[in-house]
Amino acid sequence: MNIQENFPLKTFNTFGVEAKAKYFAEVHSLEELKETLQFSYSPILVLGGGSNVLFTKDFDGLVIKLNLKGISEEILDENHVLVTAKAGENWHEFVQFTISKNYGGLENLSLIPGNVGTCPIQNIGAYGTEIKDHFTSCKALNTETLEVEIIDLEQCKFGYRDSIFKTSAKGKYIILEVTFKLTTKNHHIKTEYGAISAELKNLGIENPTIQDVAKAVINIRQSKLPNPAEIGNAGSFFKNPTIPLEQFENLKNQFPEIQGYANGNFVKVPAGWLIENAGWKGKQIGNVASHKLQSLVIINATGEATGKEIYDFSTMIIDAVKEKYGIELEREVNIV
Repeated sequence: MNIQENFPLKTFNTFGVEAKAKYFAEVHSLEELKETLQFSYSPILVLGGGSNVLFTKDFDGLVIKLNLKGISEEILDENHVLVTAKAGENWHEFVQFTISKNYGGLENLSLIPGNVGTCPIQNIGAYGTEIKDHFTSCKALNTETLEVEIIDLEQCKFGYRDSIFKTSAKGKYIILEVTFKLTTKNHHIKTEYGAISAELKNLGIENPTIQDVAKAVINIRQSKLPNPAEIGNAGSFFKNPTIPLEQFENLKNQFPEIQGYANGNFVKVPAGWLIENAGWKGKQIGNVASHKLQSLVIINATGEATGKEIYDFSTMIIDAVKEKYGIELEREVNIV
């Protein structure tokens, strides 16, 4: 096992910020992972695609780049299949694999950056679909016992961009592979979220397939989200806040144009709307900016930003939204 010291991480995070790991190792198998963990370096950070992390300083511990690869399938019945992907598989490429097989369920999650192994941690979601809707289980290595455990849907305690991997079990597990239950024939097509219906109409499609939905989602995301390969970013930087209905109604009286999606006694308010209407859409300070087309996305505008600059910029956005609307935004990106 090759463990490198003072390893540069610039190309291992989609913000493209400079940072170094005191120790760094790439692993390609469970055996290599166990061997690496036995060196007892601490703390440990496991990197997937580096798309949901912001390095604000050098990492004084061991960074493990997880490169476990492979996809397998198991037919359940005439309309369902279990598809298992190793943690190091690129998420979008995995989604495209399922679509090429005409397996339905993940099409609305096309073009989300990152790797398969990190998707349950955040319970990633987009356009009316979340991981929990199709997740059955994952295999994970217990970092304390070095035993492999199977963690099912109920045990994960999925919430909005949340799971036990971010709360009670944070740091306890390294996800090795994830299994999804997908449809093979009678697909549930979701087109009522975001701009999917409008994009399908633009494409001249009236009876969409899962392939059509994926194409629409990709078109929408490409039209408003910057490509991390071209300009440093981590996708959506903030969660959409959920506030009590009474608070939303009070805000509605003051700001009649405010957007919100009711769920019982609570309302989810689009963070992008709050940021834009607080005056931060497209705003640039030094090397950092809020993207001109999607204010939820903070970008390394010059390519020279430090992690601290990006973090401080996000703090200014949080303060501005709280001052105007009384809502405190929560960062979705993992701050290191």
